[in-house]
Amino acid sequence: MANSWQPKLGDKFVRRPRVSPHPLRRVLGVSGLFSAGYGNVGSSIYYALGLVALVAGGATPVVLGIAGILFIFTALTYAEGTAMFPEAGGSASFARHGFNDLMGFIAGWALMFSYIVTISISAYTIPSYLGLFWEPLKTSPLAHTGVAMGIVLLLMLVNVIGVRESSQVNVWLAILDIATQLLIIVLALVLLFQPAVFCQRVTGYWPSTANLIFGIAIAAIAFTGVETVSQMAEETKRPQVRAPRAYMLMIVVVLLIFSGVSVSAFSAMTPSELASEWATDPIAGIAHNVSATIVPDEIAARLFSDPIQFFLASWFLDVLRFSLPVLVAVLAATILFIATNAGLLGISRLAFSLGRFNLVPGVMGKVHPRFKTPYMSIVVFTMVAVLLQVPGFFRSDLFESLGGLYAFGSMLSFALAHLSILALRWKMPKAERPFKVGWNIRFRGVEFPVSAVIGLLGTAVIWAIVVIMQEYSRWVGFGWMGLGLGIYFLFRWQRKVSSTRAVK
Repeated sequence: MANSWQPKLGDKFVRRPRVSPHPLRRVLGVSGLFSAGYGNVGSSIYYALGLVALVAGGATPVVLGIAGILFIFTALTYAEGTAMFPEAGGSASFARHGFNDLMGFIAGWALMFSYIVTISISAYTIPSYLGLFWEPLKTSPLAHTGVAMGIVLLLMLVNVIGVRESSQVNVWLAILDIATQLLIIVLALVLLFQPAVFCQRVTGYWPSTANLIFGIAIAAIAFTGVETVSQMAEETKRPQVRAPRAYMLMIVVVLLIFSGVSVSAFSAMTPSELASEWATDPIAGIAHNVSATIVPDEIAARLFSDPIQFFLASWFLDVLRFSLPVLVAVLAATILFIATNAGLLGISRLAFSLGRFNLVPGVMGKVHPRFKTPYMSIVVFTMVAVLLQVPGFFRSDLFESLGGLYAFGSMLSFALAHLSILALRWKMPKAERPFKVGWNIRFRGVEFPVSAVIGLLGTAVIWAIVVIMQEYSRWVGFGWMGLGLGIYFLFRWQRKVSSTRAVK
């Protein structure tokens, strides 16, 4: 029988407190998302340029261009997936919806590895730029590695205590970073660029076929960090609209800056100089060589005849000549410090996301009783990042090895992101997609984006190249994935649930 009870006059009701439907404040707009994304992707140019030159030599601009195409396809994939599922997790979220919990864990664990290496390599690069002020930071393995490890441990303490990051500060730093890089590009092109010299440095230092192929794989490191926008979707106002816009803006700015910087580098120095003296601080090398070519009186005399204008121009160029290397050193160290911290923040967000869907044990998302931060995941994964830096005390090739590890984790997670978007097109062809990638091919009535197909093939091939050609990355990377899968299956077995079925 249907319940026929109706309230009568005088009845009292107890109103339950309304529970917020969303645990995070949605405060970010396009500028906040872009600055966070560019802070990760844009920071990589401060070390990726030299890292690529170590392998690809004169082909560095070419392989960066090829990797840039894959970056476009990957950003489009993340834009569609984030608009469809505006939740933290990135590729892990896409794989969980497109396939099952096991695939979601594999993508998330690979992404976790790329965050850990982000922390290691970003912090490892900071002392090289600060070597302008104290040379042993760049030349002494003991001082260099020790300071890098200290930076990581300091940020671990900061994140455990729980210091809030400021989105507005990130926006202004991104603007200052872009403006400084554009200034360096303009000065290098005006003062140093000679088409014949540039072409000679490309062809004269052309690498072997094996190094060219491996260079393309390493070049992909320059564009990793693209998942940052997706990780912050739950803190974004109208993420279905603003996340894709942030991705589009990031594509344009990143490709413009990276192409300009690579041309500027080959205008300022030879590939061998870039891969040796300036390998760990390539932008400092460009600034150093640009400053050396600025002759204030000579340039001012060509531009102005008026004595007052000549004096002002000469004074400005003199200040610029001395301040440009200092500005680059300070700004690079700051941006890389923020990128290191962003890796720790990304780990905490990702650990929460994986724990929320029962993909990792709950202890990884355990919150500190006083500071209210996920201290267990921060401490555990930070110590792994520090452990990866230890070989820096006695190995000269650690920088290149970290690049291979970065490519291992990021390319695996990117390949699974592309595969998941294709699976979602097949599994949920009529689902609402606030942002849908164009240029589709139709198969059995379902539209598949060409960019995701090419992106899947490209990232999978790059990942395979890293596995085949770099033994260190192969053993460490597979060791990490094997450890994670062991934890996952044991955890699910203890919960007495299937390894693939979703658990509420």
